[in-house]
Amino acid sequence: MVIHESDTVEFKKSLSLIEPALKSICGFLNHHGGIISFGRMNSGAVVGVDPTDHSLRKLSQQITSRIKPETSPDIRVLEELGKSLIIIAVPEGTNKPYFLDGIAYIRVGTENRVMPPDELKRMILNDYAVPWDDQPCRGGELDDIDAASVRAFLERAQWARRFDGDPTIPVGKALDKLGVLSGGVPTNAAMLFFGKDPQRFFIQSEVRCARFKGEEISSTYLNMSVLRGRIDQVIEDAGRFIEETVQKAAWVTPGKMQREEHWEYPPDALREAVINAVCHRDYTTSGNVQIRIFDNRVQIWSPGELPDGVTVDLLRVEHASRPRNKTIARLLFLAGYIEQWGSGTLSMIAACKRDGLADPQFKETGSDFVVTFRRSTLNTLLEDPELLNERQRGVIEYLKSHQSISTEMYGDVYGCTTRTARRDLSTLAEMGIIIVKREGRLRKYLLNPSFRSLRTIADNCGQNRD
Repeated sequence: MVIHESDTVEFKKSLSLIEPALKSICGFLNHHGGIISFGRMNSGAVVGVDPTDHSLRKLSQQITSRIKPETSPDIRVLEELGKSLIIIAVPEGTNKPYFLDGIAYIRVGTENRVMPPDELKRMILNDYAVPWDDQPCRGGELDDIDAASVRAFLERAQWARRFDGDPTIPVGKALDKLGVLSGGVPTNAAMLFFGKDPQRFFIQSEVRCARFKGEEISSTYLNMSVLRGRIDQVIEDAGRFIEETVQKAAWVTPGKMQREEHWEYPPDALREAVINAVCHRDYTTSGNVQIRIFDNRVQIWSPGELPDGVTVDLLRVEHASRPRNKTIARLLFLAGYIEQWGSGTLSMIAACKRDGLADPQFKETGSDFVVTFRRSTLNTLLEDPELLNERQRGVIEYLKSHQSISTEMYGDVYGCTTRTARRDLSTLAEMGIIIVKREGRLRKYLLNPSFRSLRTIADNCGQNRD
């Protein structure tokens, strides 16, 4: 099995590379842990080292004396291909941040970077301070709270979650009932949800939206907006920006009065991503949530890495919620914006599958978390039906009236070889147009439901699209 360097794996060909290895150990401690293997090339090839008692003792002393708080990683000698490797297993640190010679490093991909000041501040405060959303808003007073917004929220919470809160009570008592009053001062969460001008206190709570021309970031905007206001306002305004910016394919089905539409991206998945970004972002950093729309994808950028204990892989399976901002998450739940903590990413995946899109990509990039949605194949085909050959366009129509088709049946119906049939069907499966169903050693191909109501692709070429 070929192994590669990653955000949790580092190779060093010899013990002379102890200095960069120490940075990796520090970076692993401040991230999700990792393994360093002395005696491997960057390619993973084994070259071996000489694990003398002196070299092992020196390695251990360097780690314990130069990395603070003090840590004791597990150091072992293993044999592979007849050669010796020194393996250092570094767990995720329990006393972050860690410093090497007074400098804190963080693991980003295969690099060890000096930790940005905002991230260092967040990490230091993490275990010793009141969570950011529960802290009293600095400079904030009850007069900065919009009473109408508080009443509207309580009415909505009563309707959505049967919350026991009287909308007619005074603002101070209402905030106290909601748990967003600290010593008579509105908390940061209270100002975000009910402030007359939240950005006067938290400029980072703006949401920046842009529709770029092409497939890369450029200075050319087709549309751009900076959203301000309360959390509910920026969520709704972000939804309107998306609705007005992304395209919809439209066609008329015979026998129906109304035309049917198909979004480039599932709007419920985009909305879920925006809500997640606003809810779970790191408000101690100066960055903004960003909505970036390109010709071929939509990206939602959220400042801050994933909370401790949450990984990108974990987001793709059923998992417990570990919200960074528990009070913000609770208020969004009361307002009906989120349903069950921990299910948001699974909802995005399900919505993309339903509409024939590739699964959304979840990725940590530097100190940001990014969700990327790729454009719907259906919309792409409506614009350019020649992406499919005549056989492939024909099988879409065939599967509208037949439950499934096999490779052999495809070859019989369209008069092609088994190899050609397999290639055609594999392309359709990769594009999300058909679904592969395995029954023992046999494969059957079913039409993705999102293509079932669409008229013949060629017939729709040139029809009106918003």
